[in-house]
Amino acid sequence: MSSWFVYMVRASDHSLYTGITTDIDRRLAEHQSGKAGAKYFRGRNACEMVYTEPNHTRSSASKREAAIKKLARQQKLELIRGQEL
Repeated sequence: MSSWFVYMVRASDHSLYTGITTDIDRRLAEHQSGKAGAKYFRGRNACEMVYTEPNHTRSSASKREAAIKKLARQQKLELIRGQEL
């Protein structure tokens, strides 16, 4: 069984994109190439991976992704900094 990651990527406009994957390096490369990345990165570039959360199942990764997407930007930045919410 694959281990899933929840991740956040900082875009060129300093916005944060949240997603899930089984391969962090491949997914960042896909976002940066624009070929297999998310539509979110049309018109902006994926700059860097700023947060990863390993050891999820597909289901728990999807649930965690949804929870992170509901957070305010400040809460996401605190999560990135490793602070307790």
